[in-house]
Amino acid sequence: MKKFKAAATLVVLVAVLAGCGKLNFSSDASSTTTGGSGTSTSKYQTTGSVNSDMYQGVIQNGSYKTSSARGLTIDTNTQGSNTYNIKSMESGLQSISMQHFSTSKYSLEEGQLLSTATAKSWLMRKAATTKSTALVSEGPDGLNPSQYQNGEKGAVIANFQTAKPEYLATILEQDYMQASGKSMKLGGISIALGMNEYYYYQKKQYGATYSTKISQTDLEKYGKQMAATVVKRIRKMSGVSSTTPIVVALYKNADQDSLVGGTFFASTTSESGNSLNSWKSINEKNQVLPVVENEKAVNSTVSNDFSNFSDAIENFFPTLAGVTAQTHYESGQLTGMNITINTQFYGLTEIESFTQYVATTAQKDLPSGAKIEIQIQSTGGIQAFVARESGEKAFYTHVFGSY
Repeated sequence: MKKFKAAATLVVLVAVLAGCGKLNFSSDASSTTTGGSGTSTSKYQTTGSVNSDMYQGVIQNGSYKTSSARGLTIDTNTQGSNTYNIKSMESGLQSISMQHFSTSKYSLEEGQLLSTATAKSWLMRKAATTKSTALVSEGPDGLNPSQYQNGEKGAVIANFQTAKPEYLATILEQDYMQASGKSMKLGGISIALGMNEYYYYQKKQYGATYSTKISQTDLEKYGKQMAATVVKRIRKMSGVSSTTPIVVALYKNADQDSLVGGTFFASTTSESGNSLNSWKSINEKNQVLPVVENEKAVNSTVSNDFSNFSDAIENFFPTLAGVTAQTHYESGQLTGMNITINTQFYGLTEIESFTQYVATTAQKDLPSGAKIEIQIQSTGGIQAFVARESGEKAFYTHVFGSY
């Protein structure tokens, strides 16, 4: 591996269907940025980039500009509370955006268009007036289906939680900026709509939690309808012109207990006005290895290779606490694997020896071609890191020391 990839912190706006369907939000205001040899103007500069596959961040007036809606995080144990969904949505939307906004011409800024209030209002159920109860949050700008028989008010639909589940759980905005003289201008926008494959709800406050599975057909149908509405609303916002490109991608959240995030399944672009280009299907799959509960492996060869790797290092170092992997496939081909090895090592010499053995075993047993990251950790934290970029053969290793 040629270098580490720093992770950009992006805002993710999450609607929590809190057991009973009410939206709950909690705040986490911490943020980090990285510096580098970026470009600079009188007001703006960029962070610089260590990799051509990464966007430079935007710094305004000497400070990293966080989103005006920053701080919305998941507060309850619903499908959206799977933190892997947040991470995979952010990185996946960047990958989709790279097809439209080159890393050499655009810099990435946290979403500035959607305020906290706007995000909350869009993630509600549709209703004539804004109201929040123990079971439902609703308002006139809500993108999720109304619970009422006549659309926005009146009698409540019987079993509305299953008849009209809340499809939309998350909205993520990324802004792509271009240099313009001594300033920067908005060059493009990417929006991810995180859809619920499973909707969790309660029939009464403090009651039992139920779930209903939403079909792929419904996810696509309602996701595309919501995308059209979102584009219309964004076009009306200050700073967005009629020709600002807007990319919209639909993301299916993984279940709340999943050890891997969800996947994108469709995307489109609005190049001007409110019109959308033809939707493009995205064929992605994520899977945790080893497979459990008689689950069929997405790719049996990859699964067998991982088993060989896992067996080899567990036999050599029998005190390991476990080896698992997240795998990512695009159009059936493995494109990434993140392996976590939990150890009970505490001596530096043992960690160094183990890290070298992991690297040589990985090169011998794991699939070639794909990007692979291996994190070696104990209860005390990360001990070592082994990685390889896609297309490379040799693995890079680093053991974390202490003074």
